[in-house]
Amino acid sequence: MNITDFNLENLPPYWQEGLLVGNMLLLAIILTMIVLVVFLGIYIYESIAWQRIGRNQKYRCPWMAWIPFARLAMRLEMGRFHWALIFLLLIPILGWIAVFVLEIIALWRIFEKAKYPGWLSLSIALTALPYLGWISSIAYYIIIGFVAWKKR
Repeated sequence: MNITDFNLENLPPYWQEGLLVGNMLLLAIILTMIVLVVFLGIYIYESIAWQRIGRNQKYRCPWMAWIPFARLAMRLEMGRFHWALIFLLLIPILGWIAVFVLEIIALWRIFEKAKYPGWLSLSIALTALPYLGWISSIAYYIIIGFVAWKKR
């Protein structure tokens, strides 16, 4: 028997099922790895961009852009709010909405300080809309790239 004679139908049924399960598991692992690489890339890009924005606006600790909740506190402080407002996240629903609105206002102020239109901060508000969420997410990443690296 040589390799050209190999046929899946000649295998016992339990081997065929094992191959199917193995292929599905391999596909799931590959897709998971792709998603992790994409999310890691987005996280690194956003952290670098916010660190640059913090430096440009002379924020005292721009390295906080690399820490998830500290990044939010950093944006609130850069938008002239107290950093402790981040603890509103501990209040379900109403606290989340309050922090979301405060973040939009803070981004408005940050963008205006960088000499960009404040209404660009509304791109993050549109991420909650169905069908437009991914488009506005891409717009948000493009906008923070401009604010971080393009002088106005």
